Amino acid sequence: MMNFAFLIPIGLLVGCFGTLIGAGGGFILVPVLLLLYPHENPDVITGISLAVVFFNSLSGSITYSRLKRIDYKSGIIFAIATMPGSIIGSLTTSYVPRRIFDEIFGIMMIIMGAFLVLRKKNSKNGNVQIKKNYVRRTLIDSDGIKYVYSYNPVIGIVLSVIVGFLSSFLGIGGGIIHVPALVNLLNFPVHIATATSHFILVMMSFTGSIVHLFDGVLTKGFLKIAALAIGVIFGAPIGAMLSKKLKGQIIIKSLAIALALAGVRIFLMAL
Repeated sequence: MMNFAFLIPIGLLVGCFGTLIGAGGGFILVPVLLLLYPHENPDVITGISLAVVFFNSLSGSITYSRLKRIDYKSGIIFAIATMPGSIIGSLTTSYVPRRIFDEIFGIMMIIMGAFLVLRKKNSKNGNVQIKKNYVRRTLIDSDGIKYVYSYNPVIGIVLSVIVGFLSSFLGIGGGIIHVPALVNLLNFPVHIATATSHFILVMMSFTGSIVHLFDGVLTKGFLKIAALAIGVIFGAPIGAMLSKKLKGQIIIKSLAIALALAGVRIFLMAL
């Protein structure tokens, strides 16, 4: 068994970077767990990751709340939409062989990383023309910066259902999908997208973790979860504060690089 104390600093790094980009850290943690425990079943890996993502997103959301960057109205709607998919995704993982899971995970990471690198820079600042049936949102953060944006709520709900399934199936939390979707498809400013995504992750990861708790998966990784949770609880506030100092494009590019590297590594492991 991996040393308890060794997992705490891993959790610290996962919490810091995961919160920085609003992804919850699952996309970092799953590759690490796959590497450290090559013979463990996918449902155990994803169960541990989702539980740790819950603690990470909860801790990070508290800091983002103080920064006043969370769109609560939109976040609650999207979080509720993720729950059905999250339950189905958690139940599906146990039926997938480890090698196939690794291949799917690796390809998914590479595709997402490539999309973020190759996409055209979004020149919109969120102050877009309000179309029919669009929701308009206005937020002012703790620094007095005003964000005005609008989005199609139907697209947001459909995306959230898909994100809920993929996040629980892969154990990644969903932020790596939700943040780009919020920015590119729903016109969210990057900093609002990362903070709101983290808030959504709290309810989404909690739902998936409850499923794994009842099917007995979490009991197999309790000590690992405890060690990693200690690390992410301290790392998440650091990541949230760093996000205040970094430009949106830096956050997105950091996410893209991390995704691509993780994807290549896991895919090669599966071959």
